[in-house]
Amino acid sequence: MGRLFLIDAVGAVALVALWYFCLATYNHRRGKNALRWIEAACSHRGQVTDTRWVGASRLQAHLRFAAHWFENARVTILLVPRPLPIQWLFSVWHKQRETLTFEADLDCAPGVRLEVLRHRWLTHSDNKLLRKSRDWTVVRPGPVVLTTCTQWKQELPPVINTLMTSRGHNLLSVRFHPESPHLAATIDLEALTDERAAAGFLGVLRDLAAGASAHRQ
Repeated sequence: MGRLFLIDAVGAVALVALWYFCLATYNHRRGKNALRWIEAACSHRGQVTDTRWVGASRLQAHLRFAAHWFENARVTILLVPRPLPIQWLFSVWHKQRETLTFEADLDCAPGVRLEVLRHRWLTHSDNKLLRKSRDWTVVRPGPVVLTTCTQWKQELPPVINTLMTSRGHNLLSVRFHPESPHLAATIDLEALTDERAAAGFLGVLRDLAAGASAHRQ
């Protein structure tokens, strides 16, 4: 009996170890691919200087850019904690997104504190209700901005316009601060499928940085 219990225990430990190794390897490969696309998209204007894994689901890296791009740039890639079964189940239950966050300082610090969170509301029409009445008018509105800002400062229009364009539609959040880091932007990792997508992401960041600091140059 004791021998059978020992065999079962050893088998369970081996299974957990195999699960961790395989999914940690998958996470490392996924994170490194995203980081490689970001570096390749820099077009020789930037390079990764060092990387560090925090556990098996968070990759942090510092980037060095050419002058007049970004300073003290760093990237944090947050992955689903697949190697840890309990945490993985919780992340699935809470529908955790895998994200990439870019933080950096600008040549000119923005003169405004701004945090933009992008939300979309989707509704599914009741088919039975629609069949009962044909008096429905369908309207497709443009972008709607809800803001707590009482004064529309000079920095805001270029930033908001950039976020409303098709190039910036994948950004989940954007934050500007006078203190370091001046700019922080988060994107869904699913949107970074290749080097071209990474180049588009960096292009949006450049547009945002230019819009936020143009008036101070």
